[in-house]
Amino acid sequence: MNLTSDSTEKNFTVFGEETEFYGVLKFTDNLEIAGTFEGTIDAVGNLEFAKTAKCDVDSIKAESVVINGSVTGNIFANSSVDMQSGSKIVGDVTTKELRIDDGVDFTGKVTMLDRELNLDIFSYAASDFKNVLMTASDSEE
Repeated sequence: MNLTSDSTEKNFTVFGEETEFYGVLKFTDNLEIAGTFEGTIDAVGNLEFAKTAKCDVDSIKAESVVINGSVTGNIFANSSVDMQSGSKIVGDVTTKELRIDDGVDFTGKVTMLDRELNLDIFSYAASDFKNVLMTASDSEE
């Protein structure tokens, strides 16, 4: 597992290759998905997709995301996104740090977060929050 250095202090859960999960997934610790997932991931922990993972999501929100498998959907990571060789990603990525290895199949847009956004996310409707993020990132340029 290649998660951030604080990963040893948190619980670690694995959804194995035979696992199929459909719905909304929320967690605060570290999770590795090796099976099939469809739905939405709304987490404050670290997330890794194994080579065997096949995920079709509306969106992913996590502290950091490491991708070895196949992920379709938009990704928002507070810290970093790491796309490793052999992975396939279709969707837009918003993060502070991005690493893309050789041999990654990536289709989407990237928005880099330079700084902490001083936003109360609960004061915006979900449909409006993306526009607020876009406006904030545009004003930094």
